[in-house]
Amino acid sequence: MKIRGAVLEQIGKPAKYADSGPLTICDLELDDPAGNEIRVRIECAGVCHSDLSVVNGDRMRPVPMLLGHEASGIVESVGNTVTELVPGDRVVMTFLPRCGQCRGCRSNGLLPCVEGTASNTKGTLLSGQIRLHRGGEEVLHHLGVSGFATHAVVDQRSVVKVDADVPPEVAALLGCAVLTGGGAVLNLAKPEPGDTLIVVGLGGVGMAALLTAHALGAEVIGIDANEEKLDQAKALGAAAVYTPAAAAELGINARTVVEAAGNARAFETAVALTEPGGTTITVGLPAPTAMAQISPLTLVAEARTIIGSYLGSAVPSRDVPIFADLWRQGRLPVEKMVSARIPLAEINAAMDDLAEGRALRQIIHFEEEISG
Repeated sequence: MKIRGAVLEQIGKPAKYADSGPLTICDLELDDPAGNEIRVRIECAGVCHSDLSVVNGDRMRPVPMLLGHEASGIVESVGNTVTELVPGDRVVMTFLPRCGQCRGCRSNGLLPCVEGTASNTKGTLLSGQIRLHRGGEEVLHHLGVSGFATHAVVDQRSVVKVDADVPPEVAALLGCAVLTGGGAVLNLAKPEPGDTLIVVGLGGVGMAALLTAHALGAEVIGIDANEEKLDQAKALGAAAVYTPAAAAELGINARTVVEAAGNARAFETAVALTEPGGTTITVGLPAPTAMAQISPLTLVAEARTIIGSYLGSAVPSRDVPIFADLWRQGRLPVEKMVSARIPLAEINAAMDDLAEGRALRQIIHFEEEISG
């Protein structure tokens, strides 16, 4: 079938992206789903820093690639071995499919799926197949999703069904921002009511961590160099907010600190703000060449723990329903993270807003693209 999507043609084009245009809005051909695959009509997609990391070259991927990995939609058709999904189901797309059999899948979320990681790196679906084409040329899949498009074919293990009462915007955010930031809180920090938790880096993932910790009854301190993000964090329930410099000067610390900025300096800040005997959880994805400095002596002498958490150490099929239920109870208002609603045509400008710290979560709506 014919679809419309945003294809990354070349990595590393210069910002301003609205002018250099690394992403091309174009028509493509999408194969029918086969085997374990499903075709999804995309309703909403979030613009995430992981998309920007591919555009700017921090995360190298093969091109041409149809970007987008934080999305939700409605199942339209299914392959002949799909048994748990039917047309009409609303699904949350998740950016790391799980084969269910490898060492990573047996780790209860602590390790990524080996097969899913390999297919994501190659730009294929979990089966190794490519279902996107443009004029006879293969177009690669982004993290098994390729959500910046009117439709997608994905492996059924790349989605989680949610009830129809979960709005498309909320469903999209559950698949990346909430699974990553909220998952780190739910699965690793595990705060008790009244605990204090620090979040360093208040982008979409950091704000999701803040909202989840607040939903679980913790007092949250937000840390970011961007004063506007500090104001947003207060509005989302942070008990206190500081710049990194102010937090260091005042001696702010907590037993658990979540780093969600994805840069080395933020990681150093998070470690410094962690109490002796405490735990630093890092979920950000810095450039592969980024290096941080910490004191090994401090780790030993102060009995510190540092944990890396990919996708919030989440098992999507287990955790997405938990987050959906917290939203349903009014305890996890993730819709407040939406800073703009945009058409697909504005995707390059959206990357500029993200790169320059002007956006929290920009959501693409696809009704007009499909109807057009």
